[in-house]
Amino acid sequence: MSARPLPPIGRDWLARALVGAGERTPLVPGDVRVPVPDAGQPSRPAAPRAASGAEVAFDRARMPAAVLVPLIARAHGVTVLLTQRAGHLSRHAGQVAFPGGRCDPGDGSPVHTALREAREEVGLDPALVDVLGVLPQYRTRTGFVVTPVVGWIEPPFSLQPDPGEVADVFEIPLAFALDPSNHERHHRDTDDGRRYFYVLPFEDRYIWGATAAMLVNFHHVLSTD
Repeated sequence: MSARPLPPIGRDWLARALVGAGERTPLVPGDVRVPVPDAGQPSRPAAPRAASGAEVAFDRARMPAAVLVPLIARAHGVTVLLTQRAGHLSRHAGQVAFPGGRCDPGDGSPVHTALREAREEVGLDPALVDVLGVLPQYRTRTGFVVTPVVGWIEPPFSLQPDPGEVADVFEIPLAFALDPSNHERHHRDTDDGRRYFYVLPFEDRYIWGATAAMLVNFHHVLSTD
Protein backbone atom coordinates (compact mmCIF):
# COMPACT_ATOMS: atom_id res chain seq x y z
CA MET A 1 0.00 0.00 0.00
CA SER A 2 1.18 3.49 -0.76
CA ALA A 3 0.91 6.25 1.81
CA ARG A 4 -0.45 9.62 0.82
CA PRO A 5 -0.48 12.98 2.60
CA LEU A 6 -3.74 13.82 4.29
CA PRO A 7 -5.88 16.70 3.01
CA PRO A 8 -7.53 19.15 5.42
CA ILE A 9 -9.72 17.01 7.65
CA GLY A 10 -13.45 17.68 7.47
CA ARG A 11 -16.57 15.75 8.32
CA ASP A 12 -17.58 14.83 4.77
CA TRP A 13 -14.09 13.76 3.73
CA LEU A 14 -13.77 11.60 6.85
CA ALA A 15 -17.15 9.98 6.27
CA ARG A 16 -16.07 8.97 2.76
CA ALA A 17 -12.64 7.80 3.90
CA LEU A 18 -14.12 5.58 6.62
CA VAL A 19 -16.42 3.63 4.31
CA GLY A 20 -15.36 0.00 4.75
CA ALA A 21 -12.53 0.94 7.12
CA GLY A 22 -13.63 -1.61 9.71
CA GLU A 23 -12.83 -4.39 7.23
CA ARG A 24 -9.32 -3.13 6.51
CA THR A 25 -6.25 -4.94 7.83
CA PRO A 26 -4.93 -2.84 10.73
CA LEU A 27 -1.32 -1.76 10.84
CA VAL A 28 -1.30 -2.64 14.56
CA PRO A 29 -3.68 -5.59 15.07
CA GLY A 30 -3.17 -5.91 18.81
CA ASP A 31 -0.68 -6.30 21.60
CA VAL A 32 2.35 -7.93 19.99
CA ARG A 33 5.22 -9.84 21.56
CA VAL A 34 8.29 -11.20 19.78
CA PRO A 35 11.29 -13.13 21.21
CA VAL A 36 13.79 -10.98 23.04
CA PRO A 37 17.06 -10.73 21.02
CA ASP A 38 20.00 -12.73 22.36
CA ALA A 39 22.46 -10.82 24.50
CA GLY A 40 25.28 -9.49 22.37
CA GLN A 41 23.13 -9.32 19.26
CA PRO A 42 22.27 -5.87 17.96
CA SER A 43 18.73 -4.88 18.87
CA ARG A 44 16.77 -3.33 16.05
CA PRO A 45 13.34 -1.83 16.56
CA ALA A 46 10.75 -3.88 14.76
CA ALA A 47 9.09 -2.12 11.88
CA PRO A 48 5.30 -1.90 12.07
CA ARG A 49 3.77 -4.92 10.36
CA ALA A 50 0.35 -5.77 9.05
CA ALA A 51 -1.71 -8.44 10.73
CA SER A 52 -0.71 -11.08 8.18
CA GLY A 53 2.93 -10.83 9.28
CA ALA A 54 2.54 -10.01 12.94
CA GLU A 55 2.77 -12.37 15.87
CA VAL A 56 -0.19 -11.39 18.02
CA ALA A 57 0.36 -12.68 21.52
CA PHE A 58 -3.26 -12.44 22.56
CA ASP A 59 -4.97 -13.80 19.46
CA ARG A 60 -7.50 -15.64 21.61
CA ALA A 61 -9.19 -12.38 22.57
CA ARG A 62 -12.93 -12.92 22.30
CA MET A 63 -14.74 -10.42 24.56
CA PRO A 64 -16.34 -7.69 22.42
CA ALA A 65 -15.81 -4.07 23.43
CA ALA A 66 -16.03 -0.67 21.80
CA VAL A 67 -14.64 2.82 22.29
CA LEU A 68 -15.75 6.18 20.96
CA VAL A 69 -13.14 8.22 19.09
CA PRO A 70 -14.78 11.65 19.59
CA LEU A 71 -13.71 14.28 17.04
CA ILE A 72 -14.59 17.82 18.10
CA ALA A 73 -15.10 20.40 15.34
CA ARG A 74 -13.38 23.33 17.06
CA ALA A 75 -13.02 26.66 15.25
CA HIS A 76 -9.22 26.39 15.44
CA GLY A 77 -9.17 22.83 14.10
CA VAL A 78 -10.52 19.35 14.79
CA THR A 79 -9.52 17.83 18.12
CA VAL A 80 -9.73 14.35 19.68
CA LEU A 81 -11.37 14.03 23.08
CA LEU A 82 -9.59 11.70 25.50
CA THR A 83 -9.95 10.76 29.15
CA GLN A 84 -7.50 10.02 31.92
CA ARG A 85 -8.74 7.07 33.91
CA ALA A 86 -9.21 7.42 37.66
CA GLY A 87 -6.20 6.47 39.74
CA HIS A 88 -8.04 4.00 41.98
CA LEU A 89 -9.24 1.70 39.19
CA SER A 90 -7.99 -1.88 39.25
CA ARG A 91 -7.09 -1.89 35.54
CA HIS A 92 -5.20 0.76 33.59
CA ALA A 93 -5.41 3.28 36.43
CA GLY A 94 -4.30 6.76 35.41
CA GLN A 95 -3.88 5.86 31.75
CA VAL A 96 -5.14 7.92 28.83
CA ALA A 97 -8.04 6.26 27.02
CA PHE A 98 -11.02 6.77 24.77
CA PRO A 99 -14.44 6.54 26.43
CA GLY A 100 -15.56 2.96 26.08
CA GLY A 101 -15.87 -0.50 27.54
CA ARG A 102 -17.20 -4.00 27.09
CA CYS A 103 -20.36 -4.69 25.13
CA ASP A 104 -23.39 -5.40 27.30
CA PRO A 105 -25.93 -8.05 26.27
CA GLY A 106 -28.49 -5.33 25.58
CA ASP A 107 -26.24 -3.39 23.23
CA GLY A 108 -27.38 -3.74 19.66
CA SER A 109 -23.99 -2.98 18.12
CA PRO A 110 -20.49 -1.67 18.90
CA VAL A 111 -21.81 1.79 18.02
CA HIS A 112 -24.44 1.49 20.75
CA THR A 113 -21.77 0.34 23.22
CA ALA A 114 -19.45 3.24 22.40
CA LEU A 115 -22.21 5.85 22.73
CA ARG A 116 -23.54 4.32 25.94
CA GLU A 117 -20.11 4.18 27.54
CA ALA A 118 -19.33 7.77 26.52
CA ARG A 119 -22.56 8.90 28.15
CA GLU A 120 -21.79 6.94 31.33
CA GLU A 121 -18.13 7.99 31.58
CA VAL A 122 -18.14 11.64 30.52
CA GLY A 123 -21.83 12.57 30.22
CA LEU A 124 -21.75 13.02 26.44
CA ASP A 125 -25.25 13.09 24.95
CA PRO A 126 -25.40 10.38 22.23
CA ALA A 127 -27.74 12.59 20.19
CA LEU A 128 -24.85 15.02 19.65
CA VAL A 129 -22.60 12.39 18.07
CA ASP A 130 -22.62 11.98 14.31
CA VAL A 131 -21.17 8.49 13.80
CA LEU A 132 -18.93 8.51 10.72
CA GLY A 133 -17.75 4.89 10.74
CA VAL A 134 -15.59 2.37 12.53
CA LEU A 135 -11.87 1.58 12.47
CA PRO A 136 -10.31 -1.91 12.32
CA GLN A 137 -10.69 -3.91 15.50
CA TYR A 138 -7.87 -4.03 18.05
CA ARG A 139 -7.13 -7.03 20.31
CA THR A 140 -5.89 -6.32 23.82
CA ARG A 141 -3.79 -8.41 26.15
CA THR A 142 -6.72 -8.45 28.58
CA GLY A 143 -8.82 -10.46 26.13
CA PHE A 144 -10.97 -7.80 24.47
CA VAL A 145 -11.68 -7.28 20.77
CA VAL A 146 -12.22 -3.52 20.60
CA THR A 147 -14.11 -1.71 17.84
CA PRO A 148 -13.19 2.00 17.64
CA VAL A 149 -16.23 4.08 16.60
CA VAL A 150 -15.43 7.47 15.06
CA GLY A 151 -17.90 10.21 15.98
CA TRP A 152 -18.11 13.85 14.88
CA ILE A 153 -19.30 16.42 17.45
CA GLU A 154 -20.18 20.05 16.81
CA PRO A 155 -19.81 22.42 19.79
CA PRO A 156 -21.29 23.60 22.00
CA PHE A 157 -21.81 20.62 24.27
CA SER A 158 -21.41 19.92 27.96
CA LEU A 159 -19.76 17.03 29.78
CA GLN A 160 -20.18 15.58 33.25
CA PRO A 161 -17.38 13.07 33.89
CA ASP A 162 -18.01 10.24 36.33
CA PRO A 163 -15.37 10.69 39.08
CA GLY A 164 -15.55 6.99 39.79
CA GLU A 165 -14.08 6.26 36.35
CA VAL A 166 -12.55 9.44 34.97
CA ALA A 167 -9.96 11.74 36.54
CA ASP A 168 -9.75 14.20 33.65
CA VAL A 169 -11.08 14.94 30.16
CA PHE A 170 -8.92 16.77 27.62
CA GLU A 171 -8.45 17.29 23.90
CA ILE A 172 -5.48 17.03 21.56
CA PRO A 173 -5.29 18.30 17.96
CA LEU A 174 -6.32 15.66 15.44
CA ALA A 175 -3.46 16.87 13.23
CA PHE A 176 -1.02 15.93 16.01
CA ALA A 177 -2.60 12.51 16.48
CA LEU A 178 -2.45 11.72 12.76
CA ASP A 179 1.11 12.96 12.20
CA PRO A 180 3.34 9.85 11.89
CA SER A 181 6.33 11.83 13.19
CA ASN A 182 4.56 11.77 16.57
CA HIS A 183 4.09 7.98 16.54
CA GLU A 184 7.01 6.79 18.64
CA ARG A 185 7.80 3.09 18.64
CA HIS A 186 8.87 1.74 22.06
CA HIS A 187 9.46 -1.70 23.52
CA ARG A 188 9.58 -3.42 26.89
CA ASP A 189 11.15 -6.78 27.69
CA THR A 190 9.11 -9.22 29.76
CA ASP A 191 9.45 -12.85 30.78
CA ASP A 192 7.40 -13.99 27.79
CA GLY A 193 8.98 -11.80 25.15
CA ARG A 194 9.53 -8.28 23.95
CA ARG A 195 6.42 -6.14 23.74
CA TYR A 196 6.32 -3.36 21.16
CA PHE A 197 3.94 -0.46 21.56
CA TYR A 198 3.35 3.08 20.35
CA VAL A 199 3.59 6.28 22.35
CA LEU A 200 2.23 9.72 21.41
CA PRO A 201 3.70 12.18 23.90
CA PHE A 202 1.65 15.38 23.96
CA GLU A 203 2.68 18.16 26.34
CA ASP A 204 2.41 16.57 29.79
CA ARG A 205 0.29 13.66 28.55
CA TYR A 206 1.61 10.16 27.84
CA ILE A 207 -0.68 8.46 25.32
CA TRP A 208 0.37 4.86 24.80
CA GLY A 209 -0.77 1.27 24.43
CA ALA A 210 -4.13 0.49 22.85
CA THR A 211 -5.19 4.15 22.62
CA ALA A 212 -2.02 5.13 20.77
CA ALA A 213 -2.28 2.05 18.53
CA MET A 214 -5.83 2.92 17.51
CA LEU A 215 -4.69 6.43 16.56
CA VAL A 216 -1.86 4.92 14.51
CA ASN A 217 -4.40 2.64 12.80
CA PHE A 218 -6.62 5.70 12.19
CA HIS A 219 -3.77 7.40 10.32
CA HIS A 220 -3.02 4.19 8.41
CA VAL A 221 -6.64 3.91 7.22
CA LEU A 222 -6.74 7.52 6.05
CA SER A 223 -3.33 7.60 4.40
CA THR A 224 -3.18 4.32 2.45
CA ASP A 225 -4.96 3.10 -0.65
